[in-house]
Amino acid sequence: MSDGLFKLNTQNFSSLCPNGTEWIWVGLGECTQDARDMASVILGLLSIVCFMVSSIPQYYSSCKTGNMDSALSIWFLLFWLAGDSCNLVGSFLADQLPLQIYTAVYYVIADLLMLSMYLYYKLKNKRARRRDGALLNTVSLLCLLGISSSILSFSHSAQDDMMPTMFKGRALLAIEETNSSVQPFTTKEIIGFTIGSVSSVLYLCSRLPQIFKNFQRKSTEGVSFFLFALVILGNTTYGISVLVKNPERGQGETSYMVHHLPWLIGSLGTLSLDLVISLQFLMYSKSSQPSKDTDEETAALLQN
Repeated sequence: MSDGLFKLNTQNFSSLCPNGTEWIWVGLGECTQDARDMASVILGLLSIVCFMVSSIPQYYSSCKTGNMDSALSIWFLLFWLAGDSCNLVGSFLADQLPLQIYTAVYYVIADLLMLSMYLYYKLKNKRARRRDGALLNTVSLLCLLGISSSILSFSHSAQDDMMPTMFKGRALLAIEETNSSVQPFTTKEIIGFTIGSVSSVLYLCSRLPQIFKNFQRKSTEGVSFFLFALVILGNTTYGISVLVKNPERGQGETSYMVHHLPWLIGSLGTLSLDLVISLQFLMYSKSSQPSKDTDEETAALLQN
């Protein structure tokens, strides 16, 4: 199957993507014929790297402090997972860029791992009162790992099925050439656009519970600053990669922007809320420093 797909990709490359980069065409399904297309691919790959490593600092912080369940809001994780799930489904249905689909697949897997760690520490911290905590931890981890493996296999098979048609849709030498302001949506694209719009709303809503939880605690202890810093960088590069990409031949800039609008809002729109969380790190880290100094002075006086 993979050998046949590779041959199909190579045969289509010379006719559908002249002057393009072959390894990008074969591996990513992107036709890069100029600097804009190449910049879009590079920024898209950079965003994937940012999102891949963004969760690592939070994993480390959670393992070190063991208070992930009290530091992160469960609604923040659930809204984030729901938004990424809608983003994945909408990207497939709306025929988004291949890099957007690859990134969406990783989003869901990373969210499931983050949620599994949350449940693990939630149950672990209650183990003193519950004798069956270890069994529940094992069951929850197995269920989440099973869901993540199912999504991974689904995305892989769906990507294989849609790849030949994607090459045809992404070809820059399309026969039809229209300059209408906004191309009409197909029924499949309308469904994908709607689900993508829901995902952008969920992304925006996901930050609010965490902002409220930080405000309520007057602390960001247990939350990794680098998680949000790398997410900000990843969303920025992701949004720019979509913006700099050349529209398909016959598709105007306006039509291209409209068709990708939910995903642009979902990535660039959350930047403002992520910046609010970053400001909370600065505010609460400064406010906690004097209290620590006061505690040290009080201890010194008591010793004297």
